[in-house]
Amino acid sequence: MYYCSEYESPVGTLTIASDGQAVCGLWLDGQKYHGGTIPEEMVPNDNAGGFAELRAWLDAYFAGNPQPIEDVPLAPIGSDFQQAVWEKLAAIPYGELTTYGAIASDLKRERGKASALAVGGAVGHNPISIIIPCHRVVGADGSLTGYAGGLPRKLWLLEHEGVDTDRLYIPTRGTAL
Repeated sequence: MYYCSEYESPVGTLTIASDGQAVCGLWLDGQKYHGGTIPEEMVPNDNAGGFAELRAWLDAYFAGNPQPIEDVPLAPIGSDFQQAVWEKLAAIPYGELTTYGAIASDLKRERGKASALAVGGAVGHNPISIIIPCHRVVGADGSLTGYAGGLPRKLWLLEHEGVDTDRLYIPTRGTAL
């Protein structure tokens, strides 16, 4: 059984999901693929396993006092490749950026194959936004692309983390718009 609750944040209402023991979803209101990895209907329950830790983590994050993600039990649902990409995302430090190509290069070294396009697909399907920080991935040219929660929210999260966004830009064409 899967459980859900809501969390009010500076970027809007977040829907959180749990398998009863760990967090398996965190989506921004209106996010593409919202709830898409959960295999069955979610039952409202504000006290499901992992929710207290997640709320404490989010409170600290939005207050500008980030905590280690290890403080929150996580259980994202996805393929082996997606899990590998999400592990790379989880390792991106607060306030820092990487590119789809850099993640692909790391995975290619470790797994023998990966492309920036495949990485982009896995990043876009990240079921635990913010905590698994897909917002910290940008295009190699500095484009703010590929955020299922919307580019204005991606920009807000990066600025909240103190990222110098002057060299970043929103593309006029692309799949993230």
